[in-house]
Amino acid sequence: MKRIIAIFMALGLALAPVMAQESKEEYLRKYNNLVERVGPDGIGVETLLNKWEAAWPEDPFQMVARFSFCFTRSRTSHVEQMDRDRYLGDPPIIPMTDSLGNKRNFFEVYDFDEDLFAQANSSIGKAIAARQNRLDWRLYKVNALMAYEKESPEMALQELKGIVDFNYTRKPDWEHEQIAGTVSQEQFEALMQDYCVAFFRIGSDDSKEAFKALSEHILKYSKDNPLFVNNLGSYYLVKRDFKKARKYIDQVLKKHPDDMTALQNGIIMARSQKDEKLEKKYRAMKEKAQNE
Repeated sequence: MKRIIAIFMALGLALAPVMAQESKEEYLRKYNNLVERVGPDGIGVETLLNKWEAAWPEDPFQMVARFSFCFTRSRTSHVEQMDRDRYLGDPPIIPMTDSLGNKRNFFEVYDFDEDLFAQANSSIGKAIAARQNRLDWRLYKVNALMAYEKESPEMALQELKGIVDFNYTRKPDWEHEQIAGTVSQEQFEALMQDYCVAFFRIGSDDSKEAFKALSEHILKYSKDNPLFVNNLGSYYLVKRDFKKARKYIDQVLKKHPDDMTALQNGIIMARSQKDEKLEKKYRAMKEKAQNE
């Protein structure tokens, strides 16, 4: 009898931690409540993450939470003077001009701790591997890379190209926290266009090349999509290669004569060339489209 009681006591001791272990959902609820109060890297968050990871090491939501913590911790900022009007597409936080009329604008510049950023990148990579159809998690990684790379978004571009390839070849049922149901093809392409616009807005030579490269990559799968054909028209318009710009502008207008982006680009192009006849043509098309 004593032996049997000892066995039951041993079993009870062994099972007690399992029975007392909180569920993944409970950890996620506690995490969300804590972050709402103190932020993604506030007091108590790391302790909770460590407990969550120990209890549920394969939970992808825990990995996403770890990513958020490490990325936030990895980033610090300082104010830097630059002789320019914009940095990463943003105006200066302190605009100034010296007595000689020279611009002395001050911008907020972010710096990154390499080890913490690597941990963040690793955590979100593991989460994506566990739930490959979570589009929002993939975009978290892109956003982090864009912040890290600043004016040279090479890794962010490659990540987006991979997402585009996965979308068109695997046709996944994408999930996104801010989109009800599965993500439609139109919604996916609109999200990709947002990144094209973000690359263009950064304003560096490298980011403009990324804008062009992502647009061209999508057009390999979504041929003649006016969003991305217009992007190429805009790219060559900025480059002042008017012959190529007109090629893409007219390519859009051939199938979509009421496309306002193409029409406006056409007007800008004609005005830049001082071609009054061509400008009049695009203006007439624009007025017709607006009146229909």
